[in-house]
Parts: sequence; structure tokens; C-alpha cells
Amino acid sequence: MKEGPGALLRQFGVLREGHFLLSSGRHSDRYFEKFRILEQPAVCGAFAAAVAEHFQNRGVTAVCGPTTGGIIIAYETARQLGGRCVIAERGAEAGRRIGRGFRLGPEDRVLVVDDVLTTGGSVADTLAAVRQTRAQVAGIGVFIDRSSGVEFEEPFYAVYRQEVKAWDAATCPLCRAKVPLEAPGRGGQAPA
Repeated sequence: MKEGPGALLRQFGVLREGHFLLSSGRHSDRYFEKFRILEQPAVCGAFAAAVAEHFQNRGVTAVCGPTTGGIIIAYETARQLGGRCVIAERGAEAGRRIGRGFRLGPEDRVLVVDDVLTTGGSVADTLAAVRQTRAQVAGIGVFIDRSSGVEFEEPFYAVYRQEVKAWDAATCPLCRAKVPLEAPGRGGQAPA
């Protein structure tokens, strides 16, 4: 990556400031618009290359990402590692599963990838789906870690880290200050 990841995030408008409703239901003063990375193949490729380089000596045979954004990341990272790409999609019940005919087994060493780590829920669900197949987890790679300390037992790598505060709606200082709430992942406006 010729430019540092922070410079690319600023150049392509990935990091936004304001008052945002996150998918976790919490509120934050910063939001990472992950699709600004995914719509730029060269930028997505550079971030995936950083993840692939970090895990290149871990014997990865497959890369797994959660639907939706994780599919692109898993594909590009797998391409760069010379492995397979599999998808963890939401099942009828809670959690995720490896579906659509994708197969993993005990012989596989799987790298779990995702775009933005906030609470760790998508990664945890993806890890659970991989473990159900009895495959080995080689590690976890994310493009952006904004979690402020989510930890995993497996080797973890983030291309870019930034501590970002998040609050429950009841304690959000931006709500108290009447700053308009946006829900960028939900079509823009927050529910009333």
C-alpha cells in the first residue's frame, strides 16, 4: 500500500463525522462508510493485500467472510492468498452458516475476514459457522478496527485501527445536544 491506510480512508470519504446509528443499535460520532472502500477495486485490493500479507505464512486454504461486504473482502483476500473463498450467510435462525454448497472440513485452515469491526458480532457468528464445519481457524483479518478492544482467541490483524466512542441511545451526548441522527447503513435517516 503506497499510501497509508488512513490517507486512503480520508481520500475516498470512508470516515464520516456526525451522529450515527450503528448496526449494533449504539450511537457514535464517527462512521466508517465501508462501501466507499468496496466500490474502489484498487483500494479494496490494497487492504486485502495487507491482510493476505499478514497471514501468508499461516497455511490458509480458505477465506470466509460474512454476507454482504465480507463476500468481496473474502474473495479478494482468497485470490491474493491463492485459496478458496466461502461465505457465512445468515440462517433461518440466529447466527450464520456456511451454505450454498460451500464445503469446509478438518483439513481446512480458514482465515475469517470482515470490513469494519465494531462489536465483533459478525466475526463471532462467522467463527461459529466455520467451527461447525470442524475446520481450523487460521486467524481473523479486518480492514478497520473501531472496536476499542474487542478481543479474540485467534490471531487477529486490522489494517487500520481507530478508537471510536459509542453510546447507548439513553446516554448519548449527541442525542442530548439534539444533533440529527443519521442511519447510513439503513438508507440514511434514523427511525423515528
